[in-house]
Formats: sequence, C-alpha cells, structure tokens
Amino acid sequence: MAEEIPVRVTPPDGNPMRGDLTDAEIAARNVLPVTNPAGEAIKNIKENHITENKDVVSYRKSNPNEPGPAADEPLKPGVLREVQKITDRLGHKVTKDDPEYWGIASVMTEEEAAVTKHMKVRVPMTFSALQSATGLAAPKLQELLDSMSLKGIIEYNWENAEREKQYVLPMFVPGSAEFTVMNESQLEEHPEIATLFERMTYLPLKMATKLVPPGGAGIGMHVIPVERSIEQVNHTVSVEHISHWLKKYDRYAATPCSCRLAERVRGDGCADDPEDWCIAIGDMADYCVETGKGHYITYDEVIDICQRAEKNGFVHQITNIDGEDKIFAICNCNVNVCYALRTSQLFNTPNLSRSSFVAHVDAEKCVACGGCVEVCPAGAPQLGQKLSTVHGQLTYPMQDLPDDKFWGEADWDWNYKNNNRIECHDTGTAPCKVACPAHISVQGYLRMAAEGRYRDALELIKKENPFPAVCGRVCNRRCEAACTRGTVDEAIAIDEVKKFIAEKDLEAEHRFVPEPVIPSNRGRFMEKIAIIGAGPAGLSCAFYLAERGYNPVVFEKNALPGGMMVYGIPAYKLQKDVVAAEIDVLREMGVEIRCGVEVGKDISLNDLRQDGFKAFYVAIGCQGGRKAGIAGEDAVGVSTAVEFLRTALDDLAHVVSGKTVVVGGGNVAIDAARVSMRCGADAVAMYCLEQPDEMPALPEEIAEAREDGVTINNGWGPAAIETTEDGRVRGVTFKRCTQVFDENKRFSPRYDETDTVFVEADNVVLSIGQSIEWGNLLEGEAVELGRGKGAVADPKTYQTAQPDVFVGGDVYTGPSFVINAIAAGHEAAVSLHRFVQAGSSLTIGRNQRHYVELDKSEIALNPDSYDHAGRQIPACGKVESIRHNWSDVRKTFTPEQVRIETARCLKCGASVVDANKCIGCGLCTTRCEFDAIHLFRDNPECSTMVRAEDKKTKILGYIGKRAVKIIKNKKRSEKSAKPESHVTTDELGNPVPAGSTGISS
Repeated sequence: MAEEIPVRVTPPDGNPMRGDLTDAEIAARNVLPVTNPAGEAIKNIKENHITENKDVVSYRKSNPNEPGPAADEPLKPGVLREVQKITDRLGHKVTKDDPEYWGIASVMTEEEAAVTKHMKVRVPMTFSALQSATGLAAPKLQELLDSMSLKGIIEYNWENAEREKQYVLPMFVPGSAEFTVMNESQLEEHPEIATLFERMTYLPLKMATKLVPPGGAGIGMHVIPVERSIEQVNHTVSVEHISHWLKKYDRYAATPCSCRLAERVRGDGCADDPEDWCIAIGDMADYCVETGKGHYITYDEVIDICQRAEKNGFVHQITNIDGEDKIFAICNCNVNVCYALRTSQLFNTPNLSRSSFVAHVDAEKCVACGGCVEVCPAGAPQLGQKLSTVHGQLTYPMQDLPDDKFWGEADWDWNYKNNNRIECHDTGTAPCKVACPAHISVQGYLRMAAEGRYRDALELIKKENPFPAVCGRVCNRRCEAACTRGTVDEAIAIDEVKKFIAEKDLEAEHRFVPEPVIPSNRGRFMEKIAIIGAGPAGLSCAFYLAERGYNPVVFEKNALPGGMMVYGIPAYKLQKDVVAAEIDVLREMGVEIRCGVEVGKDISLNDLRQDGFKAFYVAIGCQGGRKAGIAGEDAVGVSTAVEFLRTALDDLAHVVSGKTVVVGGGNVAIDAARVSMRCGADAVAMYCLEQPDEMPALPEEIAEAREDGVTINNGWGPAAIETTEDGRVRGVTFKRCTQVFDENKRFSPRYDETDTVFVEADNVVLSIGQSIEWGNLLEGEAVELGRGKGAVADPKTYQTAQPDVFVGGDVYTGPSFVINAIAAGHEAAVSLHRFVQAGSSLTIGRNQRHYVELDKSEIALNPDSYDHAGRQIPACGKVESIRHNWSDVRKTFTPEQVRIETARCLKCGASVVDANKCIGCGLCTTRCEFDAIHLFRDNPECSTMVRAEDKKTKILGYIGKRAVKIIKNKKRSEKSAKPESHVTTDELGNPVPAGSTGISS
C-alpha cells in the first residue's frame, strides 16, 4: 500500500523533489553507473544517435490510417501473427493494411518473429529459457535479441531475485511503439513508425476511454504533480510524489521524447528539442543506454530536467501499467504533441490521466494575470470576472464528463490543442488586459506595485512588453480608456504606475534581465535568425527570441537602434537614453544589433541565407511620408512629417524660421507642430480635415500642443501649396471639409470647393500618412505586397509567401502605436521559433490571444467596496521657454501616489477553474505570483495504480457503476453547448458544426 506523506515546506531556493533523501543517498545517485544491475560491465550495443534539424525526415499522409510502405511489400506472416498477439484492439483482426502490421513489419524480420513466437506479452524470459524454446545456438539467439532490442521491438531488465537478464515482449504503448521511435537512426530510415506510434495511442482507446475508472486502470501514463504544489496538502501518499520514485530507484537515463520525435516527423511538432525530456529509471535506464536510446544522468541532472520542464510548462507523467510498486519512466510532456495527454484531452475523459489533485482559485487574491491560464495543458482555468452583475454573481459552465451522460464522438474535441489555449470566457474579464494589444496583466502589476513589489511588477510587465519605460511615456493608454473605474469617476492612472515601475529598469544596478526559458536540455538554440529593422516590433521579436534561447541578429540601417522611438518621437516626450537603457537589456540577453547596415543595399537576404540565417523578420516600419497629390508639394520648404522629425530630432540645434503650417490632425502632426515651435518657428498652425471630436490625436496631445502655442484649425483640407517664382513655398490654400467619414465610418472626405482660405507659410509639413520604403530589400523574393505596399502575410503567424520571411509592425498593419508593434513582435518570435525547428506546426497549440471585455453596463458596484480617492496626477517641472528645450519635465509618481492610485483598482478579473477539466499537474501554481491558486486532493481514487493485466477487470467493474450513475442523472440526455470561441474539427482537421460527431468517417 502507498504510504501517507507528511506535510513539509521546502525553502524557495530548495529542491522539493528531494523528499527525505539523505546527502549520502543523493551523492550515491550523482555517480554514473559503470555496471549493469547484475554487476557486469555495461554493454553498449549501439551508441546514442541524435537526429538534428537538418536530418529530420518527414512522413505525413493526409489520412493517418493510410497504409505504410510495408503494406505494399510481400506479407510477413510471422510478423502479422506477433502484432496480432500484441495489439490492444480488442476483437480486431489485424491485416497488412493496419498500422500494427506495416509499422512493425518495416523493421522486424521473420527470423525475429520466430523468436518472439515463444514469448508472451509482458512475461519475462531469460536467455536460457528462450534458447530452450527456440532451439537456436547461443550466438545466433543473442544476435537476434540484440537486434530486436536495438529496434525497440523487445526490452529487457534484471527484475528477478537472481538479477539475471530477462527479455520482455512489451505492449505497443507504453512499449514497442515508443521504443522503435526512440531509435532515431531507425526513425530516419523508416519515418512511418511515427504514425504507428500515433495510431496505437488512438485506435485501441477511442471506444474504451469513457469506461476507464479513476486511476487509469493500468492504461498508459499518469499525471504526477509538481512536487512543490502538493507539499502542504494533507494526506498525500507516496506514489503521488516524484521524490518517492527518485528514492525508490537509484539509476537514471535521459532519453528523447518519443512523442516529440514522432510529431516532428509528422509535421505537427511543438518546436521543442526532443532530447532528454523522458527519464528512464531503474533497469529501463540500462536498457535505454545499452541500446543507444539514451545516456546515463545523475540525480542532480534529473532535478535540472524536471525543473526546466516546469519552467517551460511541461507536465510530469509516470508510467502506469505496473501497479503502485513500479514505474519505468518519468516523462516531461508538452500537451501539443503528447499522445498520453491526448487520450484524456481528445476524448474529454480525464480519468485516463488525471492525478488526485484539483486546482482551486482564491478569487480574492487572484488578479487575472493569466499565468495559470496560459500554462494549463487542459484549458481548465480561464479568465472571468469577480465583480458582481445586476443579475448576481456570474456562474461558469463546466465540461461534461463521461460519467455523467451517454458519451459519444460528439463529445470529443479534435481541436483541443487550440481550444484549450483559449484564455478567456466569452462573458469577459478585466477590460484593461483585454484592451491592451499586448494583453499585459495590468491588474497584476497594480497589485504588486501596491505591495511594494516593484521588481516583481517589472518582471510581470516584461512577460508581454520589453519596453515598459518607453510605453510609460508614449503609450496611447487603451487600458485606461477601457478601465471599469472610468465608469465611476476617472480611470486608474495605469500608465503612470507603469512608468514608476519601469524607472527601476533604467538603472543598470537594478535592471531586470529575464532568465532564458529554453525548451531544450542541450543549451541555447544555434539556428540563426535575422531581424531587419530595430524598431519596437523588431526589437521585441529579438527580446522574446533571446528569452527562448536564440541569439538573433538585428540589422538596422540607422546609426542608432530604436526606429521611430528614437527618430520619430521627440525627446521632450521620450529621451533617447530611456530607449537606449531598455535596449541594453536585449544585448545582455544575447541579442546582437548591427547598425549602419541596410539590408537590400549593403547586403541581401540571399547573402544572409548564404551566411546560415534560417529565417527573417522584416519590421522596417513606415519610414517615408505620404504627400497630398496637390500642386506645389515638391517646393522648397515642404517636407513630410517623417522627414522633418528625423532631421530635427537627429540635430537638436536644428532651426526652423518663419511661419510653419502643419497639415494633419494625428499624433505625428502634433509632434511636428510642437517640434517646429521648439526649433524656433515664429508661429505654427495646424490644419486638419477632422472636427475637434474626430481628430485622431489624443486629447492630452492636443492640449499640450495648444500650451506650446500651436493653433489648431479644424475642417480644412489642402487644395494647393502656393510657391514663389524661385520655387519656394509661400503658403497653402485650404478648402472646407464638410465630411470626413461616410455613414459606415470609412474615410471618405467631401469638400466645399467654393469655401477656401489662403494661409501664409515659410514651411509646410505634410502629416497625412506614412509610407513603406522597401528599397531593394524584397528583390527576388516571393513576398507579396498589398494595399499601401504593405506586406501580405498570415494574420496569425505573420508568415509571407516567401516561407522563411515573416513581417510585422507597421509594414504589415500600416502606421500604428508602439504597443501594437511590441505585441506583433512577440507573436512573430513564437512563429520564428517554430519555423526554424524542423517539423513544427506554426499554429497548433498557440495561445489564442482570445480576450473579451466584461460588460461594464452589467456591473453592480457596492460604493462601500472600493476606495474613493481621486485619480493622482504626477508633478510637472516648470518650463521657462520651450525654444530648443528638449527636456522631459514630466515627473513620475511618488511611492505614496502609487499606493493611493493602485488602491483605486476595482479588481475586475479573476481566473475560474473548471474542475472537470483539471488534470492536477500543478503547473498553474508555478506561475501564480499571488498565492491565489492551490491544489487540493479532491479525487484520491485517481491514485489507484494497477497492472495492465488487470485493466479488463477494473474496467468491467466500473462499467456497471458508471451506468447506474448515468441513469440516475436526469440531465444525462442534455447536450452542452460548445463555447462560441471553440473551433470544432474532425480528425483530418476539417471544420464540422458543433454537436456533430467531429470524427471523419
């Protein structure tokens, strides 16, 4: 019987998987074995072979049931007999067109089948017993046994009193379907065995999973939680702890993940390096090492791999076919490829893999940061709201279970990898997180700031935004526009709090440099990725690639990195040293920035390919200005806003003389007007099409321009620029604009041509749009250009028609805000990582970035439930004169102002866990910085471990109990509606209506 484990607390920097191992026991486990369990020298039949990216062989049929090559070769009757014996498909007669046959027949000979003929599934036989049964000479028999061991058809161990080596004919899963894949040179030669493995985790289970009792009935794998997440849970038992198994066994081997290998071959890989994620323990470690499927590792290395897995969001699982006294592997599984997790997620039958534990959220502590949501492999937590509505507190739907109703194919979810990544309930969550293009956890960092946890707050922000100091100064504050507090009085001063937090990042001694989280056990990735353009999109992409373990190279044609953050935003709003300080963090992370290099002129994309670059992110921004197409716009003294700002901001002594007219009504026009005043213009007037309430410029920008002395004239469009005889500008004729947008809110200006006005001007700045200056960058490339010469790309992945070229930022969206570019760069980093890792899907299992704002009109606020302090305003220095004054006189909040302002937050959002979907892995607890989510041992029966030989008994015994439960459930015939945000497909990926079978016939 499994023993109860006492509650314990491991220090934050300690190793919770140590359990009660002594220093001496750990020291002994940190010495690599030199003999096998029988005390004999280790006999390496084959050296460990690793298939690198360049050597991956693809094999993917449109229908996975399509027979492999061996089906077209002469039948091997002995092999057919053996796979019939091994298969778990009850009542199924295997033919040469079945994966059991054509998968194994691709590697197994008839001579080998003649040996296994004398073996029963999972019944060990010693060499002498096999020799007696087969009548083969010892050398020949050993040759065949070694061959099958290498291939993965059989395994061996020393699990008997005499410690005599014994051979085992395993089941397919866990067993030979995996072992054959783990022989990576064999997988290169016979990639079809990847599909054998995939089919053997589906075909035998598709009708049985709904009948499986808690604990899994000796089938497959079983989730074992993050050790730290259950340390303080009462009444846990030994088999629920990784520490128990690491003490029980004293020899370990790191082996490649067979699921990652198989899905990489099948083209649906997850972009992890497959090596060393699965830890063979006990005698299995020796089998894997001797047959070239792994290498010995120390206890400390086991801990490192498991902790690295947790940081990457991988689920710990153990084998579950030998009862509670034996396992032979601890796997660290990525749900996007894991076939063991698929058995519960695809069929919506958590009994098959869940642990005894269920996550519970403390709503009062939860801040809807989304950490638990994004890491959960089962999609159990989703963001919701904790504010009460006029109809009362919201309730949330729960996943149906096969124990509650008649269960059929309509209840499966072939698109679970994407549906489980939907972050938000359709009823919505905190508006600030939703409105932010980068979906930063605003509520989370406000809470941290309130608690004085400024560095933690900075870390939380940088999970989605590497430029908090920049955004704290120039963000367009959509989070504040959406803030629920704004319905009460004024929105929270979110950006001012962020600016306060980010100030810490400008000081080198306090700078936060993220720790890389690399989905590899072999160090950083060596694939070379080039980023063209060092603006916010390109640099953000570089930041998140570096965080994932790459060393990207950024090419920038200008002398300084930063793009429009340096060359387009005036220093009185954003000082260059602020941008430089945040870019320095990227360099510390391993990003190389090469300035003064224009790709397309100094070097081409093909040159970079020749230099080994595997992928490119083109984010050069909109560096040109648009003209109005009117007479006189090429006159001396006329410039676009982009040109003017680049010139003036690059030379802070630049002088503007006389009167300046700025044409346009956006934020860039405001910048051009204010910079003109600072450069010495006698007068600056803005003329724009829009009326005051239609102007695209932010209200505070308009107010600040007026404070600087800029006059703003609304409802005028340029008709012509008037010039002198020598070709200089002398003024602009404007015509009255009577309409800017049509009834569908589309830009469609109309004019009264008879109502005009002439305005004298010595300088005219056209701020009516920006353009992309491609130069020769795309020469010879297949990248397509669309409206406004913007690059055409997939809206999710940003991949263009040239497969290795991705685009983002303004070259894709058109002119936008810094925060939009940052969000695009983050998503591009995900795509680039997946692209350069062979066999990876660019789309499967990505976080869907599906965020819905709660309905503020439905909120019922109790006036006694929130702080009534007013919005805080930061101090501002006094400016004697703006002439050539580029200082940013705006101050940051004081700590007291931060305390007052953060207390105004209404705490709108919270995570909501669907207990029916939770598999009890504990990963959510590793992401929560607010002590808001914990595991509870709600389902102790799920720790019942039985031998595979007893599964029929266990399932048959459970069928009757399940049937009674369903019959008693009055709602058993009801069909639960699928969430609107979910996509339903069949096995082949074809969309099907919600409620249909979802299975291809």
